[in-house]
Amino acid sequence: MAIRYPLLAISQNMTTSDRRKFDSNLDSLTAFFASDTFAYIVKRVLQALLTLLLASALCFFIIQLAPGDYLDTLKENPKISPERIEQLRKQFGLDKSWIEQYFRWLWQVVTQGNFGTSFIYQRSVASLLWERVPATLLMAISSLVVTWAIAIPLGIVGAVNQNRTIDRFLQVLSYTGQGFPSFIAALMLLIFAQNTTPLFPVGDMTSIDHADLNWFGKILDIGWHLILPTIALSITSFAGLQRITRGQLLDVLRQDYIQTARAKGLPENKVIYVHALRNAINPLITLLGFEFAALLSGAFITEYFFNWPGLGRLILQAMQAQDLYLVMASLMMGAFMLIVGNLLADLLLKVVDPRIKLGAS
Repeated sequence: MAIRYPLLAISQNMTTSDRRKFDSNLDSLTAFFASDTFAYIVKRVLQALLTLLLASALCFFIIQLAPGDYLDTLKENPKISPERIEQLRKQFGLDKSWIEQYFRWLWQVVTQGNFGTSFIYQRSVASLLWERVPATLLMAISSLVVTWAIAIPLGIVGAVNQNRTIDRFLQVLSYTGQGFPSFIAALMLLIFAQNTTPLFPVGDMTSIDHADLNWFGKILDIGWHLILPTIALSITSFAGLQRITRGQLLDVLRQDYIQTARAKGLPENKVIYVHALRNAINPLITLLGFEFAALLSGAFITEYFFNWPGLGRLILQAMQAQDLYLVMASLMMGAFMLIVGNLLADLLLKVVDPRIKLGAS
């Protein structure tokens, strides 16, 4: 009731019907803020902040342990004087101790949202990342959709037809897919693209005449460039997810309540898709949180081979040049994606299975 008093003036000007809707929405909002789910989200956010702080400190000092720094490559250029090198050292703050550099960077992040300036590009790290994030997310999300859309149905087919010809074929397919590292899959797809040119374009995410196309043509152009990178990024994930789906569904199909449902005469499709799959899906949702972060690291290799203008190439160049602040921001992005992925997976588990108590975890 205490929440309603500041809003009393608003409710007095409403009709009876509007006031009931307003009260209903307010009750729902109040119930959410008082629920275990909201308390769990707040707890996880606070844990995430501490995790990011510790991860940033660890990453910063591990990077500093690498021999040399960005300026060492400039010293090899005879056109750059020692005075200029020293000037750049002071400009980038590399003349200070590791601890002072770290807390200076951390203070900028917390107070200004400033992740520093890239040594290579002489630009804000945040602006560089925001330019590349859409391309990487597009490829990662398309890979996630393709992986789940194919692996889940094939895992169900394998479980339902256990030890039959189709199941053995799918097992061979999954073992083969898991044995292919991402770079091998990318290389094979590049060879395939070369032999079928110009069927599948390779390099960049758009064609030369992209700007002259209409909006629908632009979407098709990007989608056509996306086919091979998506396949390369999906192969290993698809194989593992298919095996996990098959194993989880087989465990559930052996349970007594499944046999009881069949004995009652329920249709087999309803037994599998309503009763069995619903209880087998929980471990797969948990896996989704880890896959969300793993796609970023897997995208590095794929982007490099297909010349995709995403974060992977940018971060690889930053690591090679020891661009300290750009590497730090990329590592923090990976940690953030892992935390967000796990939180989303936990909340999805709650939606799928209301018996789960988040507040107790």
